[in-house]
Amino acid sequence: MDDDLGVAVVIEDDADVRNLLEGVLSQAGFEVHTAVDGRAGVEVVRSKQANVVTLDIGLPDIDGFEVLRRIRHFSNAYVVMLTGRTEEPDLLSALNAGADDYIAKPFRPRELRARVAAMMRRPRHETGGHKPAQAMWPAAPAAPAAAAPRQHDTAVLQHNGLVLNHRTRTVEVQGEPLALTRSEFDLLHVLLRGGGAVCTRADLVRAVRGEFYDEDTYISEADERAVEVHIGNLRRKLKEDQLSPRWLQTVRGVGYRLAPGRPHER
Repeated sequence: MDDDLGVAVVIEDDADVRNLLEGVLSQAGFEVHTAVDGRAGVEVVRSKQANVVTLDIGLPDIDGFEVLRRIRHFSNAYVVMLTGRTEEPDLLSALNAGADDYIAKPFRPRELRARVAAMMRRPRHETGGHKPAQAMWPAAPAAPAAAAPRQHDTAVLQHNGLVLNHRTRTVEVQGEPLALTRSEFDLLHVLLRGGGAVCTRADLVRAVRGEFYDEDTYISEADERAVEVHIGNLRRKLKEDQLSPRWLQTVRGVGYRLAPGRPHER
């Protein structure tokens, strides 16, 4: 990572883990501040205008989910939740509460650095998201309003009434805007680009993690479950028919692919 990446806040009550996180993020180029409980952590994030937050779920005063909800009232910092739990309800709660990523303890310092670096290389804003505290990598400029999407524009992908514009990070369904998180957008983009080819769960983990997850990087069960949660959330937002999906098909035991095109729908 580059030097002077901004402010990172570590919210963690375990001193050993807190010191490890502080060291990893400092070496990566962040100015690091720490807090030992949730209420203090919220205030540190607010006062220091954090760019990145690592947040333990099991804190002594209020749990990490409540801390995240409070943070999201005023900040769009990148948030990685840390926990020893890897059950799907915890993944679902963390991602629905506004976390950008989720990593299970014990973790490898190199993996944490890769996760944070991959997150920060994705556009800062979310469609329908919160106002960012500070823009470190500005999002690509929006196309002029008068410029209608063109099918040959590789930034614009269309399928069965859905239009995704990668340049502006926007999605519309039958002309109506759809608010997606960064991870949901990235997964949908990969599946649309695949044109019906099967994407394994590991492929989709790499899509969310970025280029730092290469072919040799270990993909954990928690990583794959997180993708399943994102896909589930995406299907709910798309109001998919489980029996006859328009966009996302499950390939049992393997992963997902784009549903066949419907000639009567653009």
